[in-house]
Amino acid sequence: MANLGKPPCDEGAIRSGKAEAPCAPASGPWILTGAIIGSGMAFIDSTVTNVALPALQQELGATAVDAQWIVESYALLLAALILVGGSLGDHYGRRRIYALGVALFALASIGCGIAMSPGQLIAARAVQGIGGALLVPGSLSIISASFEGERRGKAIGTWSGFSGITAALGPVLGGYLVENVSWRAAFLINVPLALVVLFIVFRHVPDSRDPDARRLDLPGAFLATLGLGGIVYGLIESSSRGLGDPLVLGALVLGVAALVAFVLVERRSPEPMMPLNLFRSRNFSGANLLTLLLYAGLGGSLYFFPFVLIQVHGYSATAAGSAFLPFIIITFLMSRWAGGLVTRYGAKLPLIIGPSIAAVGFILFALPGIGGSYWTTFFPAVVVQGFGMSLVIAPLTTTALNSVEGRHSGLASGVNNAVSRTAGLLSIAVLGIFVFAAFSGGLDRRIEALDLSAEQRATLESEKVDLGGAEIPEGVDGGTAASIERAVDESFVGAFRLAMYIAAALAVASALAAAVLIEGKGPVARPEELAEPGVDPGETRGASAPA
Repeated sequence: MANLGKPPCDEGAIRSGKAEAPCAPASGPWILTGAIIGSGMAFIDSTVTNVALPALQQELGATAVDAQWIVESYALLLAALILVGGSLGDHYGRRRIYALGVALFALASIGCGIAMSPGQLIAARAVQGIGGALLVPGSLSIISASFEGERRGKAIGTWSGFSGITAALGPVLGGYLVENVSWRAAFLINVPLALVVLFIVFRHVPDSRDPDARRLDLPGAFLATLGLGGIVYGLIESSSRGLGDPLVLGALVLGVAALVAFVLVERRSPEPMMPLNLFRSRNFSGANLLTLLLYAGLGGSLYFFPFVLIQVHGYSATAAGSAFLPFIIITFLMSRWAGGLVTRYGAKLPLIIGPSIAAVGFILFALPGIGGSYWTTFFPAVVVQGFGMSLVIAPLTTTALNSVEGRHSGLASGVNNAVSRTAGLLSIAVLGIFVFAAFSGGLDRRIEALDLSAEQRATLESEKVDLGGAEIPEGVDGGTAASIERAVDESFVGAFRLAMYIAAALAVASALAAAVLIEGKGPVARPEELAEPGVDPGETRGASAPA
């Protein structure tokens, strides 16, 4: 669930690219099919993983910390390397790098499917992240390079429509496989899909390169990976080791130092993977700050949603995968309409109202207790959340792309997508600390009056790391066991509520960022459209005017 919905600016990335190798009309459907299945494969895998985590905990004996790593190891490599993945295709051939990403993703999926321990699964997921960093931008750049003019518009419409279908079916299919076949099948299904993509790619997709491609920024990629990895490791492991643990502190210090070094390297590099001068544009900075805050709230809080549904409310994996379906349908159907609001009212107003409505949705998620029908508990929250996010996606894309010069729009879209993925990566780790602390404290209060032996209390203490999956100690009578089970459920619900309140605060903060940084009424024009003769575009109203 943490990865529901495609990141902002995907369409913008396709529109901003150059048609380096326009395809023949007969090859167009094949190229679209190969790109759609490939990108859909990565998306379905991410949503399937979230639904499968409770089953993984039970079968592999994974703790809640292990479950976090199963998601985060993939997200870390994808977020840190996705900009480099796009550049590799420009340098060495988009078809070649895309095929390499698909093959690597498929091999890693086999590793996931045969994993016999949490550690093996985490390692395989990390390799999947590398494959995803190659295939996700590759699928977009292949469409961009293969179609031009009116054909590009139709191709984008087809890609967008099937992406919506993939988004809708992915969680449901994943839940069905987990429930009726195995969680392993949810990973192994990638293998036949990858074979189909590879056949299409080598048979029908022409290769293309960008003769003006930016130089590869390998030092930047290394420092970004090291920095994000150190911080994520420290935050996740602090839940079980404590913040004072030398390994945790060392990882956090290393991560912060690496990110500082990343900024310094990017400032001095002639062709950085993340040009910091883009952030001189007030609109671009505002769009990315909004993205960071809002997608942190969305990704971090909803990571825990399937656990609450399955472990507390007793949903099946299929039902849990279907629970967020209204969100996907609403955002898909309304995003086009929301794009028209930019023309009529400018981007600022939707980017204030949308996150504000999303904040209300997060609060509605916090209201249900234990039990109750889906239609009266989580359905209203999902609908409100979907409506709020549908007001954000199109205006956010327009703002991010139009706040820089046209020749930088592809790079701007890549940066914004990387920011959205980094937001989810970091927020799962940060919110995990609050969820673990709230669950632990709530469980201590609720079992304090129960007649448990010291050994049983110690066993229950060790089970806290499993959150809602904590098992009841052996030797307790039926009434006490029921009290412990209810205490675990109530404590997890309380921790989930805290995560939702934090997400609501992040959504409000993102609305404030839009109010302060995004320019006012009227469409957002590119800097070169606003520049006066003899004036640097970076100094024009479109780049740096106050809100």
